[in-house]
Amino acid sequence: MKYIYAFIASTLILTSCGESKVVSVEDVISSGNLSEIRAKKKEIESSQKEITQQLEVLSAAISLYDTVKRLPLVTTFNVSQVVFNHHLELQGNVSTKKNVLVYPEIPGIIKKIYVKEGQYVYKGTVLALLSDGGLSDQIAQLETQTKLAKTTYERQKSLWEQNIGSEIEFLKAETAYFANTNAIKQLKKQQEKTKLTAPFSGIIDDIYKEEGMVIAPGQGSELLRIINLSDMYIDAEVPESYITSVTKGKHVEVYFPVLNKTVEATVRHVANHVNPSNRTFKVEVKVANPKSDIKPNLTAKLKINDYKNESAILIPQSIISENANGEQYIYIVTNKKSNNEAIVERKIIETGKTQGDIIEVLTPFPNGVEIINEGARSVTNGQSVKIISYDSDSLAL
Repeated sequence: MKYIYAFIASTLILTSCGESKVVSVEDVISSGNLSEIRAKKKEIESSQKEITQQLEVLSAAISLYDTVKRLPLVTTFNVSQVVFNHHLELQGNVSTKKNVLVYPEIPGIIKKIYVKEGQYVYKGTVLALLSDGGLSDQIAQLETQTKLAKTTYERQKSLWEQNIGSEIEFLKAETAYFANTNAIKQLKKQQEKTKLTAPFSGIIDDIYKEEGMVIAPGQGSELLRIINLSDMYIDAEVPESYITSVTKGKHVEVYFPVLNKTVEATVRHVANHVNPSNRTFKVEVKVANPKSDIKPNLTAKLKINDYKNESAILIPQSIISENANGEQYIYIVTNKKSNNEAIVERKIIETGKTQGDIIEVLTPFPNGVEIINEGARSVTNGQSVKIISYDSDSLAL
């Protein structure tokens, strides 16, 4: 008790003596003198420590003289170890490998378009037919010549096998026949290019040309667009600091704001290249699309599970305070009585990853320790409090 009186008296004396020499923070900053600014900061930090000590002594005095025991009311929760999954939140765009424009390989007039917009077609289905530019006539002419060349070749071959005639005549007939045969094959291959076929099964999304129009290979000559919505994925860029934690096979929660839909997915590909301009690397997240409602270029929000702690201690960020040395601390209760009265004890902690309003505590705590939740900002070390409610479970995500 004598200590309490002496401390309060000395505090009042020091306060009254220093009042005439008080210089405001604004005045110190406006002076631009770095040494004075640092000195003022140190002075305030010292004052903060003194005030904290004063509050603790005053709280002790209140506990000593307050016979009614008007104790601060607090709530607590119990420390226990839970599974903590941390998620990296990103934004990405929906894409598909099967979203292509169909172009002609040879020039020609569009004779027939066999499909309509919105129609589902299978791989290899003929989508349109172009004029062949006289290829049919050339093939017919060559086929007639080939018949003659074949007859000549067969006769020369028969004579040569009987050792009749010259070898050169046989070789000429053989060369003419096979040359014509190969020429017909080449022309028929060209003729097949007049048929534009589906490169894969999918939906005709748009048709850009009409029958009777002239079309040729090159930019701006696309005939139609075909899309398959069964193999969808999301492209996203991940900061390089996560290169060791975001890997192939990681679980991903995908949310589509426009559809108000959430699906579960996994990372199917992680790029090996880091973009030097923004220090990111790309990932692909495969998403199932059974209803075909997920469209290319939709925006998606990703939550990638980049960290997991099987035995984490989680607390609300709002109950953490920081002292003048930059250390984080919380309050626990000790000496709890049967009437729920207890003593406050400050604990310095080290924190880890955060998720929303929850933060991971890396400092070990024994199971069963009660941490002050509501009222944590209004108590001091050594103060008596009364616990009005108690949550036996720790917080979990």
